[in-house]
Amino acid sequence: MRMDKISKIAFGGGCHWCTEAVFQSVKGVNLVEQGFVASSKEYSSFSEAVIVHFDPNLISLRVLIEIHLHTHKSASDHSMRSKYRSGIYSFSESQREVAEQILVSLKFELEEELITKVYPFRSFRPSESQFKNYYLKNPRKPFCQKYIHPKLNILLRKFSDKVNSEKVNSLMRTV
Repeated sequence: MRMDKISKIAFGGGCHWCTEAVFQSVKGVNLVEQGFVASSKEYSSFSEAVIVHFDPNLISLRVLIEIHLHTHKSASDHSMRSKYRSGIYSFSESQREVAEQILVSLKFELEEELITKVYPFRSFRPSESQFKNYYLKNPRKPFCQKYIHPKLNILLRKFSDKVNSEKVNSLMRTV
């Protein structure tokens, strides 16, 4: 695949181990970089997030955003939001505008008051190597069973046609 056909967007909302596992399971996603993302102004502190590199011919930005909203607490403003900011981080002004339009349309469809916002991407700090691909390396760990497994079940249930189900099912069977 030629890299000039690949787009990227960043997502934050919950633990980046969880977010990484979800997007690694989606067809059309070529790479998920796990780490910490910062935006600007009052959102310049780093928050757990992933950068998702995807082929827009195989998976749309709308579907990626929809997956993101369904697989983290996008309507919950809990005490850990500084560490787990519920956000979509855009890499350009045009991407920001499109993401905001998608978010508005999905708010009406979801019938929930979402706290997720679109922020400009400013900086990324990757996770340490022992934490990358956490679920792929550790599907039997209690954390994975308690937090990641349910998110993958949501993904399989709501987005089955967008999931690399062979990969997800084989991982989930190991648990």
